Amino acid sequence: MSLNKSPYISLWARALTCSVVLIITACGIGKGGYYKDDGPPRRVKQSKIAKIPDAVPKKEPLSETGNNPYKALGKKYYPLKSANGYRERGVASWYGKKFHGKRTSSGEPYDMFAMTAAHRVLPLPSYVKVRNLRNGRAVTVKVNDRGPFLHNRVIDLSYAAAYKLGIVATGTGLVEVTAINPSVPSRQITTHQVPVSSRTVSGVKLFIQFGAFSVKSNAEGLQRSLYSLGFDPTMEHGLHDGRDIYRVRAGPYYLVSDVDQVSANARKYGYETKLVIE
Repeated sequence: MSLNKSPYISLWARALTCSVVLIITACGIGKGGYYKDDGPPRRVKQSKIAKIPDAVPKKEPLSETGNNPYKALGKKYYPLKSANGYRERGVASWYGKKFHGKRTSSGEPYDMFAMTAAHRVLPLPSYVKVRNLRNGRAVTVKVNDRGPFLHNRVIDLSYAAAYKLGIVATGTGLVEVTAINPSVPSRQITTHQVPVSSRTVSGVKLFIQFGAFSVKSNAEGLQRSLYSLGFDPTMEHGLHDGRDIYRVRAGPYYLVSDVDQVSANARKYGYETKLVIE
């Protein structure tokens, strides 16, 4: 299959764009979280965007493309066969006019004014509710594309979805992603466009986890190594399935840009990190 005809051409272009942005701006930090010629449409009435209805979950067969294992930026991903029970918290990003009209991984054209999203492993198509943990807004979107591929990002939203969640200006947002089973009737989510400050959900904190161990001495060893490199991690004791667990992590942080910077520094020393939202 030639690259020009491949359903993954949008995926590869976006992965390449994000890798370049990671070098320059940590991909999502700064001017709206987009890069060069991507971004919002030049002319759009905000009142019209606010009235765009959420995606309506419905039973659909899996798309012929986009559901097989694939590689992006040197990492292999294995799409799930079912979205049932899927839930995660993390950082959402968005993509706009640069990819408007281009083919998504599912084969559908990308429409920045539709309520859609890209996800690394959820089945194509599937439906999820995305809730902004900072302001409480929620939307329902159809997952029809692959991405995002930057560390700590969990979902890439269309411009319309990002606008309704209130994250267009910042480029990123802290969200909870919950899969919707079209077979189970659910109440349609309604999003009211109100100032973010009037619906702020307090207490959201970000932590960077370097590792979790059942043996305390292993956690202590990692903590000492990180200290020697200039990090300031803590070790926390907890229980998991009735067993002791020792977590080494840093935080709390309140800005995605701070998390991105610390995570990038950790990877320079060969440490993979996990974002934890509480």
